[in-house]
Amino acid sequence: MNTLRNIAIIAHVDHGKTTLVDAMLRQGGVFRENQTVNERVMDSNDLERERGITILAKNAAIQYGDCKINIVDTPGHADFGGEVERILKMVDGVLLVVDAAEGPMPQTRFVLSRALEMGHRVIVVVNKIDRPDQRIYEVIDEVLELLLDLNATDDQLDSPMLFCSARQGVCSMSPEVEGTDLAPLFETIMTYIPAPAQDVDAPLQMLVSSIDYNEYVGRIAIGKIERGTLRQNQEITVCDYHGERPVRSAKAVNLYEYDGMGRKDIAVAEAGSIVALSGIGDVSIGDTICGAGDASPLPFVKISEPTMEMTFSVNDSPFAGREGKFVTTRNIRDRLFRETLKDVSLRVTPVDNSDNFLVAGRGEMHFSILIETMRREGYEFQVSPPRVLYKEIDGQRHEPLEQVVVDVPESAVGSVMEKLGSRKGEIVEMVPVGNRMKLIFLAPSRGLFGYRGEFLSDTRGEGIMSSVFVEYTPFKGEISRRTAGVLVVHEAGDATPYGLFGAQDRGSLFIPPGTAVYGGMVVGQANKSEDVTVNVCKKKQLTNIRASGSDDAPRLTPPRIFSLEQCIEFLGDDELLEVTPESLRLRKRILDHGLRLRAAKKGI
Repeated sequence: MNTLRNIAIIAHVDHGKTTLVDAMLRQGGVFRENQTVNERVMDSNDLERERGITILAKNAAIQYGDCKINIVDTPGHADFGGEVERILKMVDGVLLVVDAAEGPMPQTRFVLSRALEMGHRVIVVVNKIDRPDQRIYEVIDEVLELLLDLNATDDQLDSPMLFCSARQGVCSMSPEVEGTDLAPLFETIMTYIPAPAQDVDAPLQMLVSSIDYNEYVGRIAIGKIERGTLRQNQEITVCDYHGERPVRSAKAVNLYEYDGMGRKDIAVAEAGSIVALSGIGDVSIGDTICGAGDASPLPFVKISEPTMEMTFSVNDSPFAGREGKFVTTRNIRDRLFRETLKDVSLRVTPVDNSDNFLVAGRGEMHFSILIETMRREGYEFQVSPPRVLYKEIDGQRHEPLEQVVVDVPESAVGSVMEKLGSRKGEIVEMVPVGNRMKLIFLAPSRGLFGYRGEFLSDTRGEGIMSSVFVEYTPFKGEISRRTAGVLVVHEAGDATPYGLFGAQDRGSLFIPPGTAVYGGMVVGQANKSEDVTVNVCKKKQLTNIRASGSDDAPRLTPPRIFSLEQCIEFLGDDELLEVTPESLRLRKRILDHGLRLRAAKKGI
């Protein structure tokens, strides 16, 4: 089938994958010349558009001459690596996009290593060559070093390199030549990426690599047909490689192929095609779809294990049930387990006889996307601080280790090294890049909790930091999560300017006047290392006696309003985050002041 190519676009976050797909779709004739199209059209999810990152892998298809090119746009953030790993099973080659200024980053190494392990051919696309700080020739050397470091084969080491500006929609075979369109990229895909193997006469086999959902037809299985032919309304068998689920019979009710940005109904699909089909109610990622009466499952690519966990539980604060639509244990359990059907990196474990669920994932971003999605859907719940998952290896406790790459101005190098050093980070490489420095550390995952906010402050917003899981390493020792205490409300009510004015001398506030509070709620960060109890609902006494100046309006410092990620980073070990569709509230795990003091004395 020389008229078909299946490719995935892989890269580190913000290196231009989705923008490149935009340009390919435009020049592939998917949009009319006068059609108005949003930037990053593949990022269809609201959260993706707001954050400027790709969270879910998505499929599209373009026609170039007589050839159809199926394109899979993958996430670049390390926390969504599970999406990338399984998507690579659907394709026959990859476009590796590398920023012409930043060069290969941690996630570049991660996704490229997976592609090389699977034997995929690689086309290297050096993107953003129009950046004023581009360093194309150094980046070429860094990519070649990375390929050598990852034990690429001779064929993979000879991967073609293209030089591209995705925003302008141009590409060339040499950095010295200015491109006019993306034709060199399309031609390279045609000549270098192999056509999928096609064994039409063999029994049907299709590995489910992704799941979509439609309220009319239910779950939609997406994958590549490895061999055989699949027809609409065909009787099929669904089986699991690990034998965890029973073999069952079903029917391929609807069959679709990708056409531009959408899907269209087809009657038949042959080996090598990426298709979607509905009609299997309980289909899951990793299942194999075979012909009727034939159960021969395909091996499912091993997904890296989660490295962190959080506890999701029913909201039990005094404000519980005021703002949420779905608030019960059953609501939260069903929603979390539904998420595991399409996110293979997520693990959900109910805690016996309680309203708590242990949710294990890849990182803080992974959790924050799930939490934000749930609160937008109307769910109300509370979460604990993230914890790393330890492993017992040879009788010794091991913890996850991450490679941390920071790109900072030279003036900020000292503070970054000091802060990461105090969090058990070890520097392994230091490279000057223009007037900036690129530092590579190995640091335990728990040492990075709460550091990103400090990092942005220390680098005045000019620093870039990214990390990726490397391995499990022996426990590095205790790391203090937070050095300062918090301001805790003593009684319920509405925060008044007078009460907040009295509290702001003891620390920085997180709430404005008029905010409803309850006892045990965290409303600020203390100047001391221990927690301070405050009364922010205090009102001025109404008497006839006034001292000079007592009627002056209190001058309040503007509060620090936290985003969801900042709330998760700030949480202490004895605190919880109350999440509702309208509010994010930090609170103590034990709300009553007296009980909290007694628990602290007992060391609970």
